[in-house]
Amino acid sequence: MPPQAAAVPALSAGPLLLIAAAAIVALLVLIMRFRMHAFLALILVSLITAFAAGIAPENVVKVLIKGFGETLGTVALLVGLGAMLGRLVEVSGGAQSLADDLIKLFGEKRAPLALGIASLIFGFPIFFDAGLVVMLPIIFSVAKRLGGGLLRYGIPAAGAFSVMHVFVPPHPGPVAATELLKSDIGLVTILGLLIAIPTWYVTSYLFGLWIGKRIDVKVPDILSGGPQAGPVENPPKSSTVILLLLLPLVIIFVNTGLDFLAAAGTLDRKAHWFQIARGLGSTPIALLVAVLVGTYVLGVRRGKGLAELEKLVDGALGPICAITLITGAGGMFGGVLRESGIGAALSQTLNDLGMHVFVAGFVIAAALRIAQGSATVALITAAGLVQPAVAAAGYEGTDRAAIVLALAAGSVIASHVNDSGFWLVGRFYEMDLKTTLKTWTVLETLISLMGFAMAALIFVVF
Repeated sequence: MPPQAAAVPALSAGPLLLIAAAAIVALLVLIMRFRMHAFLALILVSLITAFAAGIAPENVVKVLIKGFGETLGTVALLVGLGAMLGRLVEVSGGAQSLADDLIKLFGEKRAPLALGIASLIFGFPIFFDAGLVVMLPIIFSVAKRLGGGLLRYGIPAAGAFSVMHVFVPPHPGPVAATELLKSDIGLVTILGLLIAIPTWYVTSYLFGLWIGKRIDVKVPDILSGGPQAGPVENPPKSSTVILLLLLPLVIIFVNTGLDFLAAAGTLDRKAHWFQIARGLGSTPIALLVAVLVGTYVLGVRRGKGLAELEKLVDGALGPICAITLITGAGGMFGGVLRESGIGAALSQTLNDLGMHVFVAGFVIAAALRIAQGSATVALITAAGLVQPAVAAAGYEGTDRAAIVLALAAGSVIASHVNDSGFWLVGRFYEMDLKTTLKTWTVLETLISLMGFAMAALIFVVF
């Protein structure tokens, strides 16, 4: 079947932009005012937008499915495998083991740094909510033992999970934006880490030490040793956990290095061995290898039965179903915006206003984040809106990856009362609304601004 030509927009730029604005407002109203689930709201708004924008009725469902499937195909694999790996590290006692050894290595005075580094490592495969909850017993016990208030230890740890979640695959936001903008996920991972780590140090570690001296938050008594009844028997060594979490990262780095060498002409991209190596080094395969190795190292070798391990990794999938489907529905919405010509109309309008697509993406993502709370929805929607402009400008390689990270930076700004992470941190740390705004909201805004500045540096220099 021959490929179809790009559809000509049924409406001019003005009406299309009004439809886009109305669609976003409708999405916010449905989610915030009427408390409709984001998955249902995205599907409903996508459907109405498709008809309103003049997409042929017989193609509406096809466009919806295409946008949903293309995004979900990649995201579901990475999110599912990442959740399994995180669950294995958590249940085996690896998290506690690594945190204890880091504190011993860095000393009591540098305990906030040790907890932050542990959270950065855990934050690679583990999502923000799950990772923070896993670390809470460690954070609380260290804060009680060493003193100095909770924020001194809690802000560096929470900020670590936040920067990893927003900037680094396999977390769903950067993965979906990478897919939408057709960037290289290995390159986004490398650059994401280069941005996440220094951003964490300045905005989370140093800010945590500073704000901890000015706001005294007592250590809550809501947890005592976490959800487990006692310490895990025969926990893995911290070195084992570090090597396991670095395994997929090393595979991805090697894969990206092969691509760079091929682009430079050093290697033959058409060679059979090269294509096999690139396939085996892809991110889903890298995470699959890590999960299989982790199942043996953290499970079988420590006496866990196969039935117990099957139940364990199966339990990791349930909590991530909602965010995976919401991510796919966000891709559906972005697909409708692109197919209808709304994205192209917006990009043309931004060009007419003289706003560079790099800045426009950050501004759009930030506006969506502030309005509706979800960083994932903000990131995916913004990526869908700027995709035509990115493609038209001919950006490739590092430039596309930098744009993905600029969008990611915008999507994390100014967490407030419409963000579940705001309430998660505020309630677990037992902070009132004002204190949460002065700490968590400021932290997320600092992460956004510094992350955008570093992404801009990459975009300009490289």
